[in-house]
Amino acid sequence: MSRNETDTQEVRVRRTVWRSVAALVGMFAFAFALVPLYDVFCRVTGINGKVDTNAQALVHDDVDDSRMVTVQFITRNGSGLPWRMEVETRQVRIHPGQTSEVNFSFNNQSSGESWGRAVPSVSPSTATRHVRKASCFCFEEQRLEAGERLELPLVFQLDRDLPPEINTVTLVYTLYPVEGKKAPLQAAAKTIEGDEA
Repeated sequence: MSRNETDTQEVRVRRTVWRSVAALVGMFAFAFALVPLYDVFCRVTGINGKVDTNAQALVHDDVDDSRMVTVQFITRNGSGLPWRMEVETRQVRIHPGQTSEVNFSFNNQSSGESWGRAVPSVSPSTATRHVRKASCFCFEEQRLEAGERLELPLVFQLDRDLPPEINTVTLVYTLYPVEGKKAPLQAAAKTIEGDEA
């Protein structure tokens, strides 16, 4: 093998190594930015239950008394998190524009502390833009000690522009583990000992 061929091969190897390193750095940066980008995307589009949680968004004097809508709540426990999530009321009937509050409880059934997050989704998807949340634990990281129980409120309303063909809205909350995160519990939470509500 001639010296020129050896030099050319070394240049190719170096080029390949640098491209691989650049691709690796790019993939890491993309993965790091994925969560905030997804959060922004969900807030803009309302997809996956990411709805307006600004208390200013609630309208208190514009209730549509001419119709009632059933709002159902479903809780799911994702794999890898030894918690049990329950909702105080499985469904409520409200007028569009009426504010309602429902309490959710979280119970760590393991022998050690762990972190979790409840991710919501709304069905039908066309109702997503019409759900307003003034207080919600959605997407917030929560820490529970072994055997600890926590109660958190969901304060919400459906706006008056909810399409008339929608008579039932389902809010599904799925629990997921959060690894290696440290976050304060929400101030609105109240800790309950044992299984007392």
